Amino acid sequence: MATLTIPPVLSSPRDDAMHLYKAFKGLGCDTSAVISILAHRDASQRALIENEYKIMYSEELTKRLSSELSGNVKKAVLLWMPDPARRDAIILKDALTTDIDLKAATEVICSRTPSQIQHLKQLYHTLFGSYLEHAIQTQTSGDLGQLLLAYLSTPRSEGFEVDRTTVDHDAKALFKAGEKRLGTDEKTFRAIFSGRSRAHLAAVSAAYHNMYGNTLKKAVKGETSGNFEHALVTILQCAENPGKYFAKVLHRAMKGLGTNDKTLIRVIVTRAEIDMQYIKAEYHKKHHKTLNEAVHSETSGHYRTFLLSLLGPDRH
Repeated sequence: MATLTIPPVLSSPRDDAMHLYKAFKGLGCDTSAVISILAHRDASQRALIENEYKIMYSEELTKRLSSELSGNVKKAVLLWMPDPARRDAIILKDALTTDIDLKAATEVICSRTPSQIQHLKQLYHTLFGSYLEHAIQTQTSGDLGQLLLAYLSTPRSEGFEVDRTTVDHDAKALFKAGEKRLGTDEKTFRAIFSGRSRAHLAAVSAAYHNMYGNTLKKAVKGETSGNFEHALVTILQCAENPGKYFAKVLHRAMKGLGTNDKTLIRVIVTRAEIDMQYIKAEYHKKHHKTLNEAVHSETSGHYRTFLLSLLGPDRH
């Protein structure tokens, strides 16, 4: 469930465009006004506002936002503006070619559904004139590269049906490829994790636990390491409980000294229209404080206001 809150009586995209123009005019930008509009419009509404703004003022809204805003609020608002597939393409382009971040690239690829991945691949090529697979081949090697390429190209069911016989077979194959032997047969892990549906993989994880007493996640962590381990754990956790996975990513971004704002922005912006309500529930369950409270204490100013607007009010 999304946390994005949209006003019950919505102004027209034309009115929104006019109010944004007014917020930009004069000395300084009325950032609060910008946030009060854009943080409460869904992807299709934001696209309509962008369109109206361009027609009325002959300039791109995102260019104007880029020149009017600064710091983290600018980064967050600019990442919020595109629709989800375009946004994912932008994040991957940045993570694979500009500011290299294989963890971010892995998170985006391994947490998306097969239909989202298909759309994303097409859009990546349209926007940047190159193939996502090529960027992955350039930046990765070994098991991680092979897993990501297989995950991008293998068709997987998005349904909930599972075949018990195949589930048990996969659980045994993973045990044989990992905990049962000396060393690890990474090929088996790659094949099963990239080739099975989320429902199937969740069932394999349950079967593994029943058969061998250990969790599949612990087995993955014991048998693999580095970015390959991160990719396998991401695929597994997003099959079992995406909310729990992203709650953990957010907690890691905020714990200790300093905040990883890039991760904080990426996760809140990409999940606000999808499943942030579940992520908030998992966060609260694990850390006994709300995600809103954590974000409030780690951020300030307009940046804080924008992220909290996307997170919506706490439900007690």
